[in-house]
Amino acid sequence: MNGDRPRGRLLATGALGAAVLITGAGCTWEGLNSLPLPGAQGRGDGAYEVTIEMPNVTTITRNSPVRVNDVNVGSITGMRVEDYTAIVTVSLNEEVRLPANAHAKIGQTSLLGSQHLELFPPPDGDPQGTLADGDVIPLARAGVYPTTEQTLSALSVVLTDGGLAQFETIAQEFNAALGGREVDTREVIEQLETTVSGLDAQRADIIAAMDGLDRLSRQINDQTDTLARALAQMPEAVALINDQKQELTTAMVSLGDLGNKANQVIDAGGGQNLVANLRDITPVLEALANAGRDLTRALSVLITFPFPQAGIDNFLRGDYANLYIHADASMPRLAETLLLGTEFGNRMAGLEGYVGLAPAPPASVDPFSLDVPRPEPTDDNPFAELPAEEPGPDATPEEAPR
Repeated sequence: MNGDRPRGRLLATGALGAAVLITGAGCTWEGLNSLPLPGAQGRGDGAYEVTIEMPNVTTITRNSPVRVNDVNVGSITGMRVEDYTAIVTVSLNEEVRLPANAHAKIGQTSLLGSQHLELFPPPDGDPQGTLADGDVIPLARAGVYPTTEQTLSALSVVLTDGGLAQFETIAQEFNAALGGREVDTREVIEQLETTVSGLDAQRADIIAAMDGLDRLSRQINDQTDTLARALAQMPEAVALINDQKQELTTAMVSLGDLGNKANQVIDAGGGQNLVANLRDITPVLEALANAGRDLTRALSVLITFPFPQAGIDNFLRGDYANLYIHADASMPRLAETLLLGTEFGNRMAGLEGYVGLAPAPPASVDPFSLDVPRPEPTDDNPFAELPAEEPGPDATPEEAPR
């Protein structure tokens, strides 16, 4: 009996202490989600907290995961309300790096209703700073993804009052239109595929043509005033052409007759004469081309001969002109230049130039080179030399007579 009393006292004391603890803790008890879950992300050493202002937390609870690119990087540690705004506190792992202007949205993890909080960089692609412990994501950068209930509700409106039932009528009419024309429809589709493939192969040319058309449009736009003046003068030009209609018609008919005559000439000669003439005129055209600007300059001198056109203002003063001529009319000069380029050129030095060249003066020749027959020895001239005998075929240079 005495041993059971101390044991009973200990049990009573323990029960009383447990009752006190339960009573004190019951003031803040919010269920199992109010307790940190073991092994949850964002609970380790170095974790930092960020506060998020949410317009609506839907059915999300504490200990719900926080994700970045569908990877759990933390968890929700607290939720409260301030000035009709939900304040959500999240704890993130130490290695999580996000820009200071990051966004937050509540999304549905599965169709069963579990949700998570998604953190992501700004959609405009302009990250600034780094998210740190104690930072606040304002209400302007927070939101909620559509839930399954909202999606089904919107879909029900479309299915009920959106005219979806009319698709059945459209399908029936389309089937009736194509009934019995399956082969033609298939050919049309094949031709359409060929056309589309050809257009796809030519897309570079099409783009280049469109660019050229764009440049042309810009040029036309820049010349708007010029085009306006041209259009304003167009009636006068049309009226002038109308007045000259008979002359233009006659000119066109004459041009046609000229073409017919040219064809007859070419056909009569077989085209060979024309080819020969063109071949013969080639050197003339080459010479004219080689002359270059000299020909045009010479033509300008012909108009104002004997003065050059460049300085004609210096020669002509009112009704008189200053002209100084130095003429060399001597016979040597005339003989050299008057008929230069002809067969009579440089042959006017004397009267004989007109009738031919003068005979050459007599000249003496070498008497020993003349072919004079040698005299034969006679009784009156026994000293005459006999003609030399021709050497025989077998004679050597030493045996030949000297």
